[in-house]
Amino acid sequence: MTPRPSLGLRARLMFAFALLCVVTAAAVAGGIYVQARTAILQRTQDAAVQAMTSRLEALYPLRSATPGPDELGEIAAAAADQNGFAIAVYGEMHSPLPPPPPPSPGRWRPIGRAQILDLGMIPSALRRAVADGDIAWQRVAWQDAPFLIIGTPLLIVERDRTTRVSGIEVYTARSLLPEQRSIDELAARAWLIGGAALAFAVVLALLATRGVLRPVRELGRAARLLGEGEMRTRIEVRGSDELADVARTFNNTAAELERHVRQLREMEADARRFVADVSHELRTPLAALTAVADILDEEAARLPEPAGRAAKLVSQETLNLTALVNDLIEISRFDSGVAALVLNEVDVAELVRSTLRARGWSEPVQTELPPAVTARLDPRRVDVILANLVGNALRHGRPPVSMRLSADPHWITVEVRDHGPGLDEAALPHVFDRFYKASAARARSEGSGLGLAIARENARLHRGDLTVTNAPDGGAVFTLRLPRRAPDPDGGPE
Repeated sequence: MTPRPSLGLRARLMFAFALLCVVTAAAVAGGIYVQARTAILQRTQDAAVQAMTSRLEALYPLRSATPGPDELGEIAAAAADQNGFAIAVYGEMHSPLPPPPPPSPGRWRPIGRAQILDLGMIPSALRRAVADGDIAWQRVAWQDAPFLIIGTPLLIVERDRTTRVSGIEVYTARSLLPEQRSIDELAARAWLIGGAALAFAVVLALLATRGVLRPVRELGRAARLLGEGEMRTRIEVRGSDELADVARTFNNTAAELERHVRQLREMEADARRFVADVSHELRTPLAALTAVADILDEEAARLPEPAGRAAKLVSQETLNLTALVNDLIEISRFDSGVAALVLNEVDVAELVRSTLRARGWSEPVQTELPPAVTARLDPRRVDVILANLVGNALRHGRPPVSMRLSADPHWITVEVRDHGPGLDEAALPHVFDRFYKASAARARSEGSGLGLAIARENARLHRGDLTVTNAPDGGAVFTLRLPRRAPDPDGGPE
């Protein structure tokens, strides 16, 4: 399953900084806003109640305990100030303050037609509280404008200096537009401060991510170079923080890895040189042994039975040793990088037939070879590949063995198949390993275990490949894919 793409470290750090800033700014600004709003409204409310009660105290003693409309109007006029208006209520009568004159610049201006306080503007809960003899107030919205309504009952002082509720209720309404503007300005400033804090957080996040990501990017680049074989890659160590510790650890690890790789390469070079030297040194005595083996092979039939059997065994083992030495020399050429292609334009079908005829395999091998398939290849190396594949199928598979050639404008494909039991699944990844034999019973067989390894090296030298799999109905299938235009011996494309 393909992993879902995730945000980069830079984006995550910026998001974390921005989120922290927004949450902090919102919490601080929100707390300050709520406290300031409460303080502004509380101060306005307390001042309005104090002013109203002070003005009403000037009315005592009342001229009448049962005032008429005119007296209610005077009470309303006394209760109102220049920023509001009032109404006096007694029983079923009420008398509002007449509309105020047009205000001068800077004074409060009533919104809409809400210039005269009437009973419909007063909440019922506020009227009940005042009727119970309490001073009460409530903020309301009237004609899309905020108002503070304050209600209080008027008391009558008896001759014995006791007081009782007169039944007269006075309500004043004061506009809260100036306070609302102050609160709105406070909210706007809070938003402005939050935006500035967010911008500051983004800048801070950019600076922080730049300082953090630069060593991380350098570490990633160095790790990629190290993975590509650049063992001298190192990171510049800056400072003494945790990132500097990581850089030092990387440098120490790279140095130790370079030392081990250098030792392994030296050992590998020594081993290859040893194999090449031994193989070349063995060629001369092997040539002599081969001549002797040929004579023994000719005389084996005339020798007594034990001696004849020994002569044949020596001849066969000499041939096997010669093939092994030749294979080792060929492998050493691949390892040392001196193996080269000798390219020719060849008819691939005819090349396959020549390989089968030269080894006497034309009869047991079934072929499907379309004509006019040409390619620029090294015929000798392709012959080695095909001989290894067909010989392996004939020795270890079951008949019939078949070869099928196919081609497209850029590639040719040759499939070699037998109908035996196939290869064990555990052996498939190791078929082309050097000296690998799929069965322990084949450890002393005539094969050296290098044939398929050499075949694959030859295929890769052509910039092609050699693969193996099991057919669904049984048998192993080797597939050789080669480009129709192999690269020139100098390594560049033709």
